Amino acid sequence: MKILPNFVRINSKPLCITVFSIIWTLSAIGQDTDADELAKKLANPVASLISVPIQVNYDEGIGPNDDGSVLQINIQPVIPISLNDDWNVISRTIIPIIDQDDVPGPGMGESGVGDIVQSFFFSPKDPTDSGWILGAGPVMLLPTGTEDALSTEKWGLGPTGVALKQVGPITYGVLANHIWSVAGDDDRSGISSTLLQPFASYVTKTKTTWAISTESSYNWNAGEWSVPVNLNVSQMLKLGNQIMQIGAGVRYWLDSVPGGPEGWGFRFQVTLLYPQ
Repeated sequence: MKILPNFVRINSKPLCITVFSIIWTLSAIGQDTDADELAKKLANPVASLISVPIQVNYDEGIGPNDDGSVLQINIQPVIPISLNDDWNVISRTIIPIIDQDDVPGPGMGESGVGDIVQSFFFSPKDPTDSGWILGAGPVMLLPTGTEDALSTEKWGLGPTGVALKQVGPITYGVLANHIWSVAGDDDRSGISSTLLQPFASYVTKTKTTWAISTESSYNWNAGEWSVPVNLNVSQMLKLGNQIMQIGAGVRYWLDSVPGGPEGWGFRFQVTLLYPQ
């Protein structure tokens, strides 16, 4: 049973164009101090800000004949918890909903929920004397996939960390993690995977954010890289009482595993904000 209707996949490119038009035509939040702080917090993965990013990713050129495509919606709630006067713990969850067509081969495809990735970052509330914002903790892979093709069938565990610096409107840094499989189906391949996510962003006076990042991963068992480069633009808005950020962008795959995505893809994201 398809969770995501076909029209979402077919109309993905017009959707991307529509999102760009929305960014420029809807009125942005006023140029006040609170809006400035919110825009900077959004660029900080371990900021003390409750948010719910809903991210739509589309990639193609997949499979042995390069004619497969994948539409993936990531629901990514971020919840900060104050431990004491000096420390926060930031819960970051990635819940993927996947619709793949002609993957892994022609005429094949599955729709459903993929494996959840759960991270916890223990982060000092104040930057270091040199201005760096740090966070580190555990990351877990949960085999929640509803279909065999959408799950590793493995439980995973490892470390994660982030380091970033904010200088005026510019934010730059890197997020990384490594996951090893620790339990699960013995008939499925083990996991030893590293994620490297360097990022940089610039926030304008109108609260428009321009960002570049990679989400590079390395499979140590296969010795293979996946290297997508993302270019995104987003705008902070206030619709009624709801503050949000809406954005879109493109992605280009510099490298991919055999049968993985090739060429261009796109990303559309809406982030709901709940300032404390």
